[in-house]
Amino acid sequence: MKCVILAGGRGTRLSELTNKIPKPMVKVKGKPILIHIINHYRKYGIKKFIIAAGYKKEIIKKFFKKVSIKNCDIQVVNTGIHTMTGGRIKRLKKYLLNKTFLMTYGDGLSNVNIKSLIKFHKKNKKIATLTAVRPPARFGAIKISTKKTVTYFKEKSNLDEGWVNGGFFVFEPKLFDFIKNDKTFLEREPLQKISKLKQLYAFKHTGFWQCMDTLRDKELLEKKLRKLKNEM
Repeated sequence: MKCVILAGGRGTRLSELTNKIPKPMVKVKGKPILIHIINHYRKYGIKKFIIAAGYKKEIIKKFFKKVSIKNCDIQVVNTGIHTMTGGRIKRLKKYLLNKTFLMTYGDGLSNVNIKSLIKFHKKNKKIATLTAVRPPARFGAIKISTKKTVTYFKEKSNLDEGWVNGGFFVFEPKLFDFIKNDKTFLEREPLQKISKLKQLYAFKHTGFWQCMDTLRDKELLEKKLRKLKNEM
């Protein structure tokens, strides 16, 4: 199974560091967060990665020409500088060969069990599965029914509504039918429509999760990783 990592955004909220490098290349504990993400998936046997690059894509390409990761096939694909999250995925359709695939963002870490996530997705046979976490309230809010279908999806919320989108997904190729073009945000029309069709399931994760939107987030992430020690 292939894993798509979205790594093309400008990372403007972390501009102190992203003026010169793309956000997934920002170092956390001495190495790019992108490498931490790849290594986590590798623990669960995932060996094929497609990095959806855009902003300062050449830096990511040069990095992987110099650095090889054992037993890993890593493709860095230019998905455009101004392309939105859904559009980036749409551009990768030909690389995914009409098969189930994993997807995550290039700016968040977690100790979510990828093997259990995939098993959960296959069991429920839906178009999409997201990993639901419980971070601060400024993230996209979701509501989960007793049957674990996502009955409500909202990009962001100012209220603490409990579970939110943690960014570790499993998708079926049917997802592409819900993405129009480069301007499509995955987190808006596609996931909202899929949730209305009761085709979006939530895999609840109560363990470690932290994104890296701002410099403060980066500092918090490093503190959490120091506590976790060998988990990441």
